[in-house]
Amino acid sequence: MIRLFAALSVPVEFGRTLQLRQAGIEGARWRPLEALHVTLRFFGELRQDVARDLDAELVGIGGRPFEIELAGAGAFDDGDDIHAVWAGVAENAELRRLAEACETAARRAGLKPEKRSYRPHVTLAYLRRPDPGEVAAWIQANNLLKSPPILVDRFGLYSSHQSRDGSYYRLEAEYPL
Repeated sequence: MIRLFAALSVPVEFGRTLQLRQAGIEGARWRPLEALHVTLRFFGELRQDVARDLDAELVGIGGRPFEIELAGAGAFDDGDDIHAVWAGVAENAELRRLAEACETAARRAGLKPEKRSYRPHVTLAYLRRPDPGEVAAWIQANNLLKSPPILVDRFGLYSSHQSRDGSYYRLEAEYPL
């Protein structure tokens, strides 16, 4: 079994800028530079044969390069259930099309449809019972985040591996646009 997701990597220069915002929430598990990405579709734990089928479907996506912009900041859930803070991605029709193409590839490979609506973001930290006031202050301090355009000319299939220090990701395949 292998745990997989499709994503856009965050270029190092933008990742370093995001890392400057990784402070101000006690106990936050801030994500390292190499873990910053925009998820297109989380696939979950797959058998090797299903992973090969998925790869074959992702190869056929194609498309053309486009640009995205990071914009805003927020958190998932609220109150005692807040579990992550993130940098947002501005609404983008090409990005949405690519995420939908990854969803279609997943279904063709035999995976169940994703039930959650797609909300592009870069997770900056995972949280466990944070002070809601600290999270609110962090969001307020970072909600005007805006990046210059970021060129997207490929996406990747990543594996996720759990370790004592959190998860780390490995690029398994890359697909040009």
